[in-house]
Amino acid sequence: MTTLLNSRAGRRQAMRRIQPRRSPAVPLILLSLAGAAAVLSLWWHNTPNVEGTAEWLTHAGRLSGLLGGYVLALVVLQMARVPALERRVGSDRVARWHAMSGRYALCLIVAHVGLIIAGYAEQAGTGLVDQSVTVVMDYPDMIKATVGTAMLVAIGLISAGAARRRMPYEVWYYLHLFTYLAVFLTFWHQLATGAEFVGNKTAETAWYALYGTVTALVVWYRLLVPLRLNLRHRMRVAAVVPEAPGVVSVLIKGRRLHRIGAQAGQFFRWRFLAPGMRWGSHPYSLSAPPRPELLRITVKAVGGHSTGLASLKPGTRVWAEGPYGAMTAARRSRGKVLMIAGGAGITPIRALFETLPGKGGDLTLLYRARSVEDLALWDELKQIATERGARLLYAVNGPDGARPEITPERLRHLLPDIEDHDVYLCGPPGLAEHAYGALREAGVPDRRIHHESFEL
Repeated sequence: MTTLLNSRAGRRQAMRRIQPRRSPAVPLILLSLAGAAAVLSLWWHNTPNVEGTAEWLTHAGRLSGLLGGYVLALVVLQMARVPALERRVGSDRVARWHAMSGRYALCLIVAHVGLIIAGYAEQAGTGLVDQSVTVVMDYPDMIKATVGTAMLVAIGLISAGAARRRMPYEVWYYLHLFTYLAVFLTFWHQLATGAEFVGNKTAETAWYALYGTVTALVVWYRLLVPLRLNLRHRMRVAAVVPEAPGVVSVLIKGRRLHRIGAQAGQFFRWRFLAPGMRWGSHPYSLSAPPRPELLRITVKAVGGHSTGLASLKPGTRVWAEGPYGAMTAARRSRGKVLMIAGGAGITPIRALFETLPGKGGDLTLLYRARSVEDLALWDELKQIATERGARLLYAVNGPDGARPEITPERLRHLLPDIEDHDVYLCGPPGLAEHAYGALREAGVPDRRIHHESFEL
């Protein structure tokens, strides 16, 4: 099996598929800001002179509601797993955008509710509670909007760091999917009661187009594309191979798997249809380039799902979504490359070590682990290094448990011209953060440090 994974023909096939791309992050951010400016313009042209406390509160509520509705559409778009975002910007970066946009949307929506109720109460001379009841019960589609808003607030609270860390991943994941229902419930009152849309067919059509496009992308990429992928390729577990203490490789067979278009450095979200595992979908990187009939992931046992992989039986059905991730050879901009891996981060690095184009002497891999026994896939790495003429180094804890630090001085000693290297970095958050700081101090520009977190 190792011979199959390390075959030169497979390596050449994987390298031919690599085509450099540039990250579209800046254009996407500018496009999002342009959309926000258009929403602001819509409010501006529909707002007369504002006089008095009641009007100031009401119009501020309208503006926060419009912006909240727009940002909420972006939040859902970032959940759609659109390849242009996932593969080129990076899944971890999209996840951060999603979390940040969600916080902005929630704050705007809460501000909208509070300001509108306060403005209406001031105008009518009633109390906040009485006015809230009137708005909910008498205005069109407001009962649905109230339920949807309450759901959004609840989802925001359970997604906060402290609550999220105490909750099993699967529970958080499925509760998070209620965002779709919440957005559906809140959508209709925007058109029924929003002053910018009532009687303005152009604005109404544009809002339908925005939400309709986002809905179509979600249905296509979250439902139809995964369904087509799994019906076409029909993946099953071929074997489970121990690699190191607590680390196993899962070999997955299927039809024409190379046509999925995956690249070294990318990952899939995997669901194994075995007892106790079928409800969990987790991201694991490919630890070898895809072959026509074989994919491989290598996973360290750190939780219930990853621990359960060791007990998978051959023939178990596999449901996969992907490929995702942007830490690929397309990010490379220099001839020389340093790769730094730690723990389970060796899996995408191992695949890149095999397939990165260029002369082997320009490739250096530094593998950080607790002990020599924890160096998963070490024999394969040595074989690849020998075949390619690449440098393979490791750093493990000393007999007394002392950790060898990755410092700027050691990096410069290892590679005197390190500032001319691209660096691929993958490992636990502590290692990644420390290594990133050392690389920056050693003179490596931020744009040439390629890191992707898989803690999604």
